[in-house]
Amino acid sequence: MKIIFSTIIAFAVSSLSMAQFLPMNPNATLEAKALLAKLYELRGKCCLTGQHSYPLYSDIYMERVENLTEGSHPVVFGQDFGYSKPNSLDGINFRQRVIDNAIKWHKKGAIITLMWHAVPPTVDGNFTTWKGDYGIQSKLTDQQWKELITDGTELNRRWKSQVDVIAFFLRQLQDENIPVIWRPYHEMNGNWFWWGERPGKDGYQALYRMLYDRLTKYHGLNNLLWVFNANEVNSQNVKCYDEYFPGYDIVDILATDVYNQNYQDKDYELLSDLAKGKIIAIGECGKLPTEELLKKQKNWSWFMCWSEFIETANDWSARKALYDSEWTITLEEFITNKE
Repeated sequence: MKIIFSTIIAFAVSSLSMAQFLPMNPNATLEAKALLAKLYELRGKCCLTGQHSYPLYSDIYMERVENLTEGSHPVVFGQDFGYSKPNSLDGINFRQRVIDNAIKWHKKGAIITLMWHAVPPTVDGNFTTWKGDYGIQSKLTDQQWKELITDGTELNRRWKSQVDVIAFFLRQLQDENIPVIWRPYHEMNGNWFWWGERPGKDGYQALYRMLYDRLTKYHGLNNLLWVFNANEVNSQNVKCYDEYFPGYDIVDILATDVYNQNYQDKDYELLSDLAKGKIIAIGECGKLPTEELLKKQKNWSWFMCWSEFIETANDWSARKALYDSEWTITLEEFITNKE
């Protein structure tokens, strides 16, 4: 029989005196504190199931998983604020629906995690393409990067304007007392995104800190649990996690995305070592982990399968076995016996 859990809030009331379990933001909401405390309570005992959906597809994959596993929903609802033209796969016009779905699934008992494929600040507009000179996978020159992280410059002002739009949507969730696992500028240790392959304090670390300050100190968003979400380390075009890590004072959770190296022990160990006791998670994956793997790498707090990969990268037996495992927790099990 799987573990039965108390409610998040109930656990928080008895645990918030444990300072090591608190978010790094000293003004974090009760709900954010409670969620992080819950993750610590469950660490090493189980792994939460999670599923991402593209903005265009709304929350279809949360429901799709129920069919693909014969009755189970994921605990973790994942979505992206998007970057592309309206009504496309990652259309920016779906952002309000992202928030509405987050509220909907929170009411069902799910945990919300959000990300943002941010438009390059070099773009004079609200959306862009995936590839191309000004796409998500474009590059900033060294001079443009310096301008971006320098307060008061044109690129810096444009960046602030982009962040302020996202803050508007995140605030709606704070107003609804919904905590958010927030994982911005992911896979930074790879060379494919405009924010990637910029190690050091004047590189990615500076950008992450700018975002933290803008959202927490300027906008007062205290419902966010901040995730440093890298990419699995391998020999091609991916650097080690620590070159990009912005600091223990602003990171609550560390995660990595797993698509190519199939859950190598070295990735788990490197991230665990860097975490120094903080929560770690599989931020994105294609092929699902197995029960055997999760019991071996037992501190993964959750995994989040990326949209269609739940079908295209995994067969029926793999999905069924993982969602039926005693080591994983579905939404239905997570909300059992709420007080």
